[in-house]
Amino acid sequence: MELKDIKEGEGKSFEGGAHVPHYKSFTDNIPISRMAPPAEVIIPLQQHVGASCDCLVEVGDKVEVGQKIGDSDAYISAPIHASVAGTVTAIEARPHSDGGEMDSVVIETDQEHSEFVPQETRDPDEMSVDELKEAIKEAGLAGMGGAAFPTYVNINTDQPVDTLILNGAECEPFLTCDHRLMVEKADELIAGAEILMRCIGAKKTYLGIETNKMDAIEVLATKLEDRDDFEIVPLAVKYPQGYKSYLIKTITGRDVPRGARSAALGCIVRNVGTTFAAYEAVVYGKPFIERIVTVSGPVVPEPGNYIVRLGTPAEHVLREVGVDPDELEGHKVIFGGPMTGLAQSDLRVPVVKNITGVLVLPPDMVREDVSYTDCVRCGLCVERCPNWLYPNQLSILAEHGIYEKLEDWDIWDCIECGICAYVCPADRPIVHFIKRAKPIVDEM
Repeated sequence: MELKDIKEGEGKSFEGGAHVPHYKSFTDNIPISRMAPPAEVIIPLQQHVGASCDCLVEVGDKVEVGQKIGDSDAYISAPIHASVAGTVTAIEARPHSDGGEMDSVVIETDQEHSEFVPQETRDPDEMSVDELKEAIKEAGLAGMGGAAFPTYVNINTDQPVDTLILNGAECEPFLTCDHRLMVEKADELIAGAEILMRCIGAKKTYLGIETNKMDAIEVLATKLEDRDDFEIVPLAVKYPQGYKSYLIKTITGRDVPRGARSAALGCIVRNVGTTFAAYEAVVYGKPFIERIVTVSGPVVPEPGNYIVRLGTPAEHVLREVGVDPDELEGHKVIFGGPMTGLAQSDLRVPVVKNITGVLVLPPDMVREDVSYTDCVRCGLCVERCPNWLYPNQLSILAEHGIYEKLEDWDIWDCIECGICAYVCPADRPIVHFIKRAKPIVDEM
């Protein structure tokens, strides 16, 4: 089918999953804008999968925007940079979006000197593959779609990789940061994909985009109409369309065995935001100090997609869009999307590398203190589970502490997408039971 014949909602898809309300109209037509830096930033020393960074600064130090303030010798890690210029006022444990605390560098912002100015502009075509990889490594890039896996590790593979897949599905409700990036930064996105293709040796790039983003599809199709090495794949609007294994299967037809790395299948999957950041890292030497964040919700006076400095507290984000953090009783503030994101009880928590959204949901959209019942054996969670698991059985075993049997029911194949809890008529917190049980099973 030609792209011009695709209608919204059509497109390729995987089996299973669910159709969830979009709630994207709050922000999908609002251009990206820049949010003012806060008076201080709180920068955790681990914002990625892998080893935490060692702190490279001390209290009282003056730092420049983009200066490296944390690093590690571990292979799976990513350096941390100051997102503003200013003075280090504390190095201590601070609240983190995962609900715990994280060693963090606190910087009092020098507002007059906190704009990042590139020292040079580099031509990727004049750089070797090793130089491209090193620029991405030094910039501290980590997956921006949620996983936060260090990008350098992802692309530094010796396995033959023929295919790069750019994830533009953005299937979570409310979130539109990737959508707006594809519309407004198409040239830079394509250039970033070319850089990643050289790094991994790929000959073809597929852009998987859900068809509720037809303007993004049209913009990119126009830019790529004479390119044989790029192909846009319209995807059906379904959750969780953007999960890596489903993208690979839907776009290439390649089956993804349990536990397999995508590189072993000849594919590397990267979020479009990460790809754009790779372009800025290589061309401008720009470290990962800011990202586009969707700030949205029915009660947000000025919703939109904002470029936010990493380390910006949630309370600053909310005030900048007209929300009073002191008047949110009964509301939920969520980092990420409503299906997989985490509700925040402490609004001092900072935006970090993998935070895609800051959402404010009013009481009528929130399940608060809902009493659940025993499983009614309706089978809806089994029918909708994209990995064909038995979430009902997993939740029952986890609820009653029968952890020794959870691996027999493939608990590690659960991607925690939340569909099971979304469709459950008994209001069972199925994914919560599973998430709580995984660390226990891991230690057994």
